[in-house]
Amino acid sequence: MDTGRHEPDTYDHRSIVRFTLTAKTFLAVCGLLLLATTAYAAIDEESQFVLNTLSFLLWGALVMWMCAGFAMLESGSVRTKNASAICLKNIGLYSVAGLAYYLVGYNLMYTEVGSWVGSITFLYAPSSDELALLSGDETAKAAVIEQNYATMADWFFQMVFVATAASVVSGALAERVKLWSFLVFTTVLTALVYPIVGAWTWGGGWLNQMGFQDFAGSTIVHSTGGWAALAGIMVVGPRAGKFRSNGSVKITPPSNVPLVTLGVLILWFGWLGFNGGSQLALGGVTDAVAMSNVLANTNLAAAAGVVAALFVARPLFGRIDLLTILNGAIGGLVSITAGPDIVTPYWAVIIGALGGVLCASGTKLLEIVKLDDVVGAVPAHLFAGIWGTLAVCIAAGGKFGVQLLGILAVGVFVFGISWLTWMALKLGMGIRVSPAVEEIGQDAMELGIEAYPEFVLMPDADHVEELRNSSGAS
Repeated sequence: MDTGRHEPDTYDHRSIVRFTLTAKTFLAVCGLLLLATTAYAAIDEESQFVLNTLSFLLWGALVMWMCAGFAMLESGSVRTKNASAICLKNIGLYSVAGLAYYLVGYNLMYTEVGSWVGSITFLYAPSSDELALLSGDETAKAAVIEQNYATMADWFFQMVFVATAASVVSGALAERVKLWSFLVFTTVLTALVYPIVGAWTWGGGWLNQMGFQDFAGSTIVHSTGGWAALAGIMVVGPRAGKFRSNGSVKITPPSNVPLVTLGVLILWFGWLGFNGGSQLALGGVTDAVAMSNVLANTNLAAAAGVVAALFVARPLFGRIDLLTILNGAIGGLVSITAGPDIVTPYWAVIIGALGGVLCASGTKLLEIVKLDDVVGAVPAHLFAGIWGTLAVCIAAGGKFGVQLLGILAVGVFVFGISWLTWMALKLGMGIRVSPAVEEIGQDAMELGIEAYPEFVLMPDADHVEELRNSSGAS
């Protein structure tokens, strides 16, 4: 009976044919896989370029949205008579910062940087290979891909950071600084001061060579803005009547609390781009995981700052102060910005919570020493920025001596240049509005428009014109 089985030494020609066909198929599949892998590698390299570039552009747009957050926070914090002026200053400083960084700043910060500063050249443009590619030269494509990202995408992402530093100054000096003096100072800050600090660090200068760590700018961006604001506060002086002769502090509540809250939430949202985009790449699994950790840690630090400020507000101010709690979120965000790439999220909670406490305590300290910071920018950006830069030593392997040296070097340089600039402006064109303008408000006296005309009675036009002429306001 034929059972269908064969003796071991008997070969079925059909089996041989099947084996041969299977082997050929296997080899063909391997060949196709090899070709596909090679093709995929080429495509993947181009895809990495696209993803990196898209990352810069999208995260940069999110950081640009922070300008709206600053505008809302500041215009809601000031009295209604100055809200329009604050809006003008915020869109003005963003525009001035963009032009100054394009004309001079980026080159000083990133182009041919030695130990101290980059090349002193004007303008910035796409690379020659990119220009050739856009002109139809496909042979330039490979060279462009080797750049890893589009030139102007990187410029855009870096530019929105310098605008953030300038925004810090705006809120601190609100309600009494002249518009044109402020914009001139913004030009100096964004064209020269910030780019030089950036050259020392992110540009590969002397602090970077020593191992200074600042992932997204607790010192480079926020403390730079904070030092500049502190110098301005000291030179310009407090608002009229803010500090009484008996030592008490006149409370100046915000005109629009929901607007301030919206501003903080916009900043919180934009900060995800601020820190997440600072990964500076999105070309693979490692970048994706690292960016996820950065975003999670950023969010945790902000939340911890809010809760910590909630606990200390009553002991410090005798009430559950909403503005202190909102600033706690910013303090937490600034604190984690130097090291959001840590891989242990509980450290983000600790760092953010201490940032919130430091921000609240710093606000009280400024009142004691009679420094008038309208929005609490110095505690939130300078004090919390210093703490965050030092916290890198605890959670992210930073060297304490190097971190401290970086803080001191940036502080001395930025505060010194800022103080000299404010003094020069004070002597040259004046930096403070007249008492009449401060009393009536910059909206009516300088802009001729109220932010809330239906709720605030605008002074008689003839009276405003008379005061404007007597004060010399434009």
